[in-house]
Amino acid sequence: MIQINIHEAKTNLSKIIDQACRGEEVVIAKAGTPVVRLTPIAPRPSRRQFGALSGKARIDQRFFEPLPEDELRAWE
Repeated sequence: MIQINIHEAKTNLSKIIDQACRGEEVVIAKAGTPVVRLTPIAPRPSRRQFGALSGKARIDQRFFEPLPEDELRAWE
């Protein structure tokens, strides 16, 4: 665990962020008292890929048939 004071954190912010991203625990203290723990944010999941379900879903001919009247009224 690395504990540094606020002034040192402001001076060396980029270096401290790199250390936290490498998995080191970084604690920032105010007058010797720990107040903040710096931790990296988990990476975002990848974006959706167009066509990812290609070939996995099927639409039969019933999809293109008109809906019954009672079901159409339910959508209004």
